[in-house]
Amino acid sequence: MLTLERAKELNASMVSQEALLLHEKNVCYAMGAMAGHFGEEPEHWQAIGMLHDYDYEKFPEEHLQHTKEPLLAAGVSEEDVRAILSHGWGLCSEVKPETNLEKSLFTVDELTGIIQACARMRPHGLEDLEVKSVLKKFKDKKFAAKCNREVILRGCELLGMELRQVAELCIEGMRPHAAELGLLGTSASA
Repeated sequence: MLTLERAKELNASMVSQEALLLHEKNVCYAMGAMAGHFGEEPEHWQAIGMLHDYDYEKFPEEHLQHTKEPLLAAGVSEEDVRAILSHGWGLCSEVKPETNLEKSLFTVDELTGIIQACARMRPHGLEDLEVKSVLKKFKDKKFAAKCNREVILRGCELLGMELRQVAELCIEGMRPHAAELGLLGTSASA
């Protein structure tokens, strides 16, 4: 089983951009909360989240086309590689999310971007961020405009969960790591 430590090692060989690393950490911690919800191993799901954009920095136009072979060669299981590939379903991959792990990654990849943007605007960041604030900003298509809302809603549908519930789990997973994620709020930097 892929460990978080191993995922970080593999990731370090391909990813150096601060913004991308931050995104991967957001997804990593949200995935831990999703794993807990489904009664699965949080660290394993966090490892998948940490590694999901493995090839993006070096191959942004060919995202996920340079992931499978290197990760398999590095000893990552076919099941874990498939989970990583599935987060690009319909965008840059034909691998449809089937398991709760895959469906969760597909959904939270984009959703954490909206949560991150919301937290950055608040005086206390993630500390007091409420789901209703995220849902309000979700409706504003100009806010965090690069985050694909259709993908998020499609993912929620695949999971059989409401957007509110998934957003709550993501916030829950990210909140303990607010300092590491730079999401302590505007008052922290004042």
